[in-house]
This record gives sequence, structure tokens and C-alpha cells, in this order.
Amino acid sequence: MSESSEVRTISGLGIPLVGNDIDTDRIIPARFLRAVTFDGLGDQVFADDRQQLADHPFNQARFRGAKVLVVNRNFGCGSSREHAPQAIARWGIETLVGESFAEIFFGNCVAMGVPCLIADGESVTALQNAIKANPAVNVSVDLAEMTATAGDLTVPVTMGEGARQMFLSGTWDACGQLVAQADAIEKTVERLPYVGWAAS
Repeated sequence: MSESSEVRTISGLGIPLVGNDIDTDRIIPARFLRAVTFDGLGDQVFADDRQQLADHPFNQARFRGAKVLVVNRNFGCGSSREHAPQAIARWGIETLVGESFAEIFFGNCVAMGVPCLIADGESVTALQNAIKANPAVNVSVDLAEMTATAGDLTVPVTMGEGARQMFLSGTWDACGQLVAQADAIEKTVERLPYVGWAAS
């Protein structure tokens, strides 16, 4: 695989989003699912929550440009819509740290190259508080060392080893793997006797 697909460290500003069981309907409301592509979804992430809460983190200029989203328990539950992680990623988020993630949401994030790391509740709260106290603090997630750091605070994070190795090796990128193996695929196709069969 190309090194460009490898995901080892993500660093940048953080954004804290406090609350358990934030579902995909809240992440991207159903009315935005009619789009043919995912273009523009980033502008609508948490649209209803942001309209109802003026001080929602995604409305605050101090968190604009954040790459690391720190959440609580069971984030991304509800429907299996891929639009939810797409909207988050298109807003600018490159990785998430939380207490737990809904399984399908987690899988969709892996397929997009967006790591979701798990930390205990105390560590998550400490990260959220560190970011609130200093929105300019550099937040770094290291998939090799399995740590999340915000300034002087470093906490351990976990991820299933299979998903972790996919990020470290770049094999999360299924399309990239196909492109990289184009010659081998062509040779295999040439050996398949039924590929050239004419329809009867």
C-alpha cells in the first residue's frame, strides 16, 4: 500500500461534544439524506442541535478547524446511515476519541479512514475539559503508541487490533488496495476461463 493511506498520528485542534447516545439523526438530520452525493454535508452536521443551541460546540469560532472530536458514550447510535460520519469528516474531523461508539458508525468511519479511539470516562472528561480550558491546545492521537494528548495531559486509548493494523498499514482503503493491485488483478482475470465466454 501507498504510505499516503497510512494513518499513524493525527494532530490539531480539538472539539469537545458532551453527551451520551448522540445518534446519527442528530449528527445529520434525515432531510439532508436526499442528496445524491455527500458534498455539502459538512455544513449541515448537527444542524438541528446547532439551531436550537447557540453555544453548541460546532457553532463556536474557537473550535473551528478542529481535527479531533472528543465524545462520550455510544456515539453514532441509531440508524446505519453513512451520511453521519461523512458529515463529520467533511466538517473537518479526522479522528474521534470517545467512551464508546455504535458498531456500524465505527465500521463506516474505518472504511473512510477516520479512526475512532476509546478511552475511559474519566480520561474523556479530562480531554474535554482540557480543550474547553484552552481551545488552542494541540490535541494529538497516536495509533502507534495508543495515546491521546492535549497539552500536558496524556491518556491511554484503545482500538481493536484488526482496525488499528488497517490504519497503520493503510489497508483500510479498499479502493486504494484495488488500484495498487491493478496489474495482479488483470493477470488473474486473464487466467479465468469463464471471463471470455460468450452469452448463449
